[in-house]
Formats: sequence, C-alpha cells, structure tokens
Amino acid sequence: MIESVRNSRVRDVRKLAQKAERTERGLFVLEGPQAVREALHDRPDLITELFATPTAMERHHDLAELADAAGIEVVWATEEVVDAMCDTRTPQGVVAVARQFPVAIKRLFDESPQLVVILEEVRDPGNLGTIIRVADAAGADAVILTGRSVDLYNPKVVRATTGSLFHVPIAVDGDFLDASVRAKTAGMRLVAADIDGDDLLAARNAGDLAQPAAWVFGNEARGLPDDIIAQCDATIAVPNYGRAESMNLATAASVCLYESAFAQRSA
Repeated sequence: MIESVRNSRVRDVRKLAQKAERTERGLFVLEGPQAVREALHDRPDLITELFATPTAMERHHDLAELADAAGIEVVWATEEVVDAMCDTRTPQGVVAVARQFPVAIKRLFDESPQLVVILEEVRDPGNLGTIIRVADAAGADAVILTGRSVDLYNPKVVRATTGSLFHVPIAVDGDFLDASVRAKTAGMRLVAADIDGDDLLAARNAGDLAQPAAWVFGNEARGLPDDIIAQCDATIAVPNYGRAESMNLATAASVCLYESAFAQRSA
C-alpha cells in the first residue's frame, strides 16, 4: 500500500494536473468511481494505473470486478495519498491514469453521421464537459474541438463529462474549415447557434431540424465570429421568453441538441 504523498508514483500522477505534462506524456487522470467505471467498462485498454483505498473498493465492489476482468492491478493507497493525486476537493477514493485517445476528424464522417457538435474556442472546462455529456445523452455521433478550445483532458473537463468522454468520438485541435467541409460533404447542414439567429421554434416548425446537422457553438463571451457564421447554412437562436440576461452555453447547447435529436427521431 502507498502511504506517503511523497511517493514518486503519487508525484507523477499529480503532475498530470498540468497541461504541458499531459501533452508530453499523452496521459490524463480520471477521478472518482463513475469516471473510472466507464473507462473500465468501455476502454480498459487505456488505463495504465489504478489507485484506490480499500474502503472505496468495498463501497464500489464492481470496480474491482471490472479491473480483475481486464487484468488491471489495483494499487492500494491511503485516503491522504488518493487525495493528493486528485484535483477536486472531494475525492472519492478512486483514481486512474489513462492514455489520451483523440480521434482524427476524417474518421468522424465515415459512417454518415446524423448529429455532430463543433465547438469553436469553448474555454470553460465545465461547459465543455457538460456539452460532451449532453452530446452523449442526445445520441450525437461526434464532438469536434476547433480553435483554442480548452484541453479535453483538463481534470475539470473530464469530471464534468462523468464518463461520457468514453462514449462519444472526440477530435481535438481541429480546424473549423476542415470540419465544415467534411460535414457538408457528408450531407450535413452546418447550423450555427447565435443570439442573433432565427427562432429555434420556427426552425422546428419548418422541419429544418430533422435533417442531419452539425451544430456549431462558439466562445462563451464572444460567441461565433462573423466569418464562421457566414460559412454555416443556418443560424439559430434559443428564444428567451423571460427576463434572463443570457443563457449559459452548455444549457443552450443542450436545448439545441435535443431539439435536433427529437426531430430526427420523429422523422
């Protein structure tokens, strides 16, 4: 059992909180039983190390079974040690290190996708993680990060996905023009989400949302630049029926993606 926070393995895991370290080593950290469970279930081949307290494994006994089935050794550690490995203030006794696994953009359009999410310079980790989680729930075929979007493997992003990171193919460091051309070639409409766009309800009533769509969402503060909006086939806004100053990006994305999901399934 690892009992010292000064242990070299503990220090190596903790260093992965830094983007430069994650990029250089091609690794990232999974914190908590839910994220680790999804990795063990869907992509156990990615896990390089698994640390846990005995108490946590007793509480989440299925993790031990999944790890054993995948041939992954559980390294026992004290709560203090596991806490030292985590970025969150409330660790849950389970931490894993996994290999990064981005997907090439060209592969995302090989099988006639119906719903794709393109995120241009989304900077907030919580927003990115939540949008990935929503994309997963809405049945999206892929997520593409373009521009200077936040690092996919940022600890806050990973936590916010609650495991959906392993369910949806995600491309990183993409070029918007490349993504847009591939989407259109695959028969998809590029739909920009913008506050000055057409009313979402009108688009629903016109049947526009039933078509294969690549939704484009922009930066939390600045939205989408004019040159990107100009390349899209439609620009749609989520209506504000109340007095709210604005809508959170992840919330707006949730509405848009589910509207498309509903329309496509109804069609």
